Amino acid sequence: MNFWELVIIAIALSMDAFAVAVCKGLALPQYKVHNSIAAGLYFGIFQAFMPLLGYIIGSQFTVLILNVGHLIAFAVLTIIGINMIRESKSCANENKDCSFGFKRMVILSLATSIDAFAIGISFAFLKADISSALITIGITTFIISFAGVKLGNMFKGRYKSKAETAGGIILILMGVKMLLEHFGIVSF
Repeated sequence: MNFWELVIIAIALSMDAFAVAVCKGLALPQYKVHNSIAAGLYFGIFQAFMPLLGYIIGSQFTVLILNVGHLIAFAVLTIIGINMIRESKSCANENKDCSFGFKRMVILSLATSIDAFAIGISFAFLKADISSALITIGITTFIISFAGVKLGNMFKGRYKSKAETAGGIILILMGVKMLLEHFGIVSF
């Protein structure tokens, strides 16, 4: 997996965190930069940690399912992508909570990083460079979440649903690419 593929996956994974950050920005009566920093740090750290946890667990099983790793990666990316697209449609029903308290942010960070855990398992099957992946995912999520709070406060959420849909489509396309490469149909 090359650097640009990692960046694309990182951007796609960060769309859940972006969506929540936008909602946080929407709920803020007045924008303050420390709220963007808090969102970026919480989401970035969790998005970087969860793939590591998935990688460690996935590494325990790679010997057992080495020949189907690409199929598993395809399935995981596709399922996560479809879920992200489905969730993007339910944006309007979300509760607008402007709390940046520790407990609330940990719960939100954990909820938005479950897909990153699954990606970590896929990374183990693909024997990806996990340190590069973690750094790329963490930094990308920090930047996107930081911006999400500001943008949510500025635009009042006009683009949140579209961003989450785009993230889902990107993950599905990455899964299809991995599958096609595995079967030798294409090589990028």
